[in-house]
Amino acid sequence: MMICAIWAAMWTIPLVFRAADDTAYRLDGPEDGPPLVLIHGLGLSSSLWQSHLPALCGRYRVLSYDLYGHGQSGPAERPLNLSVFADQIARLLEETALGPAHLVGFSIGGMINRRVAMDHPHLVRSLVILNSPHDRGAQMQQEVETRAGKALDRGAEATLQAALERWFTPEFLASNAEIPQQVAAWRLQADRTSYGQSAWVLAHGVRELIRPVPALNVPSLVMTCAEDVGSTPQMSRDIAAEIAGAECQIIPKFKHLGLLEAPEAFTQPVFDFLQRV
Repeated sequence: MMICAIWAAMWTIPLVFRAADDTAYRLDGPEDGPPLVLIHGLGLSSSLWQSHLPALCGRYRVLSYDLYGHGQSGPAERPLNLSVFADQIARLLEETALGPAHLVGFSIGGMINRRVAMDHPHLVRSLVILNSPHDRGAQMQQEVETRAGKALDRGAEATLQAALERWFTPEFLASNAEIPQQVAAWRLQADRTSYGQSAWVLAHGVRELIRPVPALNVPSLVMTCAEDVGSTPQMSRDIAAEIAGAECQIIPKFKHLGLLEAPEAFTQPVFDFLQRV
């Protein structure tokens, strides 16, 4: 029990470095391990991956970081778009001398890692695309744009409660207050302008990822949850269909933040995939 407590405490120590562009990041795992980058979602932080780090850090050199204007990272010097976020990763990989890496992205992170594969293909070993949107169709696209407009005008708090209900199952919200409260705290911590711009990127960025030319050609795993209404199973199947040889897995039951409700449901499939590529 004492060992477990010490181990848990170790993962709460903020071993944070700061890059030249004011990106906050941390490095975990063996220095000679294959490089692996973890990319969190809109309004979250690199702490999203805390439950996944122990399993991944046994083998991989894991770089987790905060998107511009999120967590402990400063805002970007340019207006945000997918390529700006892709360049953030390219700079981190150059500054840390990690070289080509496996890129694991959640939600907007799964859009960003696809953009990295388009803009900086030499830096990508494989893609893991988790609960990430794709072609939404006209009605859903309009709904997402409306939410993004509210975020630009009124900040992260404008759509917070509705987001929690989309992200977690009702049973989880009723039985576990701590994790939703932490997610809310991450969202409210984000720089207001950066959050609004990032919400707009999440809304519009999918347009540049649909049927890209040239097509992506990198080992890829695409996953989502069966009840995720914003990054649906069909979207994941469509993403996988556009990447040669991509694998697709649908996790039963959960909504958007299933990787926080049941981390093991994601960690093991991701680890197994990475071992094969």
